[in-house]
Amino acid sequence: MAKIGYPFTLGVASGEPTSGGVIIWTRLAPDPVGLDPGRPGGMPAETVPVRWQVAEDERFTKIVATGTAQARQAWAHSVHVKVDGLRPAADYHYRFSVPAAFGGATSPAGRTRTAPARESGDPVRFAVASCQRYEHGHFSALGHIADERPDVIFHVGDYIYEGGKPADPAPGRYIRPLESPERTCRTLHDYRNRYARYRTDAALRAAHAAAPWAPIWDDHEVRDNYAGARPGDGSDPEAFLRRRTAAYQAYYEHFPLRVRPVGTGLHMYRWRPYGRVADFLILDARQYREPGDMLGRAQEEWLVGRLEGSTARWKVLVQPMFFARRQFPDGSLSTDAWDAFPAQRARVLSAVDGGLVVLSGDVHNNWACDLADDAGRPVGVEFVGTAITSAPPGTDNAAILAANPHIRFHDGHRGYMSGTAGPDGLELAYRVVDFVDRPGSPVRTVALFGVEGDRLKRLDV
Repeated sequence: MAKIGYPFTLGVASGEPTSGGVIIWTRLAPDPVGLDPGRPGGMPAETVPVRWQVAEDERFTKIVATGTAQARQAWAHSVHVKVDGLRPAADYHYRFSVPAAFGGATSPAGRTRTAPARESGDPVRFAVASCQRYEHGHFSALGHIADERPDVIFHVGDYIYEGGKPADPAPGRYIRPLESPERTCRTLHDYRNRYARYRTDAALRAAHAAAPWAPIWDDHEVRDNYAGARPGDGSDPEAFLRRRTAAYQAYYEHFPLRVRPVGTGLHMYRWRPYGRVADFLILDARQYREPGDMLGRAQEEWLVGRLEGSTARWKVLVQPMFFARRQFPDGSLSTDAWDAFPAQRARVLSAVDGGLVVLSGDVHNNWACDLADDAGRPVGVEFVGTAITSAPPGTDNAAILAANPHIRFHDGHRGYMSGTAGPDGLELAYRVVDFVDRPGSPVRTVALFGVEGDRLKRLDV
């Protein structure tokens, strides 16, 4: 047993809130991007007991739960603690420490919040982020999310990007260096170090410490444009499945999730109820994808059943892909969005009788869309969030708006979405930063929307 360097370099996090509990997380990593795959995070092979505390106050004078978790090398010395017995709709504070024999360090404290009781009509404040490519800029937008201290933060994919440094980076697309040796992630060690590099960003650590997260992945957590167990580039499927398995394990090791990977998979679709106000249905659009099927049969049946049985005011799909129809100026549709799965999208829309809200990401621009079923009946709206940093594509957005009258708004800044859902209404603000090439950008609201009659309503900012 030997003392280690300061182990809480990656910060703390909480997530998956219920009305009675949360998951709290940390990972011991005194050398977060160390080159030795046999010592992830610079840790020895020893199992380390990690003490945790949850309190009602920031000074930890009213501790309500405490215990010891074992940080094991097999999971990169990550710690996932299930904390139960908490009050609904309440703020809590948590922290971790290691014994004196390992250095005696204490982590920063985090703030978390439980979901409301099932019968509650209290509003829920949420934020939505996606597409945070480290080398494309600074995560100032995440720092502003932390300042807002929402009840819950949804991340809808591309938390990391798996690619290495390009031989000739485009201007404005290589602001910050990746971890050495700046290569494409293919092994468990590669993915672990990529997550660790991202977590060295203070704004990202602050966002994790400010509120509980409920994340879902897209493609870059594994490989660009992969689908199910297929790599998407014609390469060896067995080698890709090994790579995907490693990527899924690293994802689990860096998030406060309730479930571990099993075999080659990790169950990610789930229901997060917030009283009578909102049923948040978090969808996995990658792991089960097949030609003509984005979700897989089991997930679709689960989703349709949840939508048909929901009594919440708002049925909220939290997922990565552009959901509404979006025709490009040349008449084409995206092959990597719900436009490639129109029959499945129609079945989802037919399962709701109004009150549908879709929260999406992926496309590095802000969009807002009205949604209707095949009969033209309004059933809800979609809010598509821009990137935290990832560079936007070159697209004729004015022509897209002209060709798609149900798409009511576009904005090309980077930033995030901030919303409030209540029993009498839902409002969502598009919050944007003006620059990402250096830290410290202020944030502003570029547009504010409500929902009226299952259609978008533009509100004054």
